[in-house]
Amino acid sequence: MATKRRKDKGNPARKQPRRLKASAGVTTDAALRKHLLWLLGSGDAHLDFDAVVADFPARLRGAKPVRLPHTPWQLLEHLRIAQRDILEFSRNPRHVSPEFPAGYWPAGAAPPEERAWENSVKAFRADLKAMKNLVADPPTGLFARIPHGQGQTILREVLLVVDHNAYHLGQLVMIRRLLGAWPGH
Repeated sequence: MATKRRKDKGNPARKQPRRLKASAGVTTDAALRKHLLWLLGSGDAHLDFDAVVADFPARLRGAKPVRLPHTPWQLLEHLRIAQRDILEFSRNPRHVSPEFPAGYWPAGAAPPEERAWENSVKAFRADLKAMKNLVADPPTGLFARIPHGQGQTILREVLLVVDHNAYHLGQLVMIRRLLGAWPGH
């Protein structure tokens, strides 16, 4: 019995996946770094941190809508603490993470003092900039295992920051809307 040879040209399911190519003159490493920096910013689908926290009424920073577990202050501080922990884990082998989950949330529902909100916003921005600097630095091996970790890579940690921030910034927008404090609400 003769066997027939299959022609795969016309069968898209049999084709090998195309490899991603960088733009002309750009290495794939540089292209990946560019995309990660874009995601750490607004990334189109992700909310912009500055837009979410801008002009947040001081009187509502400790307010908690009915049936929601957190106040705006608690979410802001959680974002700051978690992002700092991920950043420090990524770059400092001596870093000790806060106790989970209690160490990732502030004790009070409202900022303990008038400047606490602004200080938290500034610290979040500074740590986000530091994470961007880590990504942008060509000697940073995005795929290399973090020596003091358990298999984590810088790429994984950056994507964790992007995902975590987007999730909680969305919650913060929802709370602003429920409190009637979202622009155009």
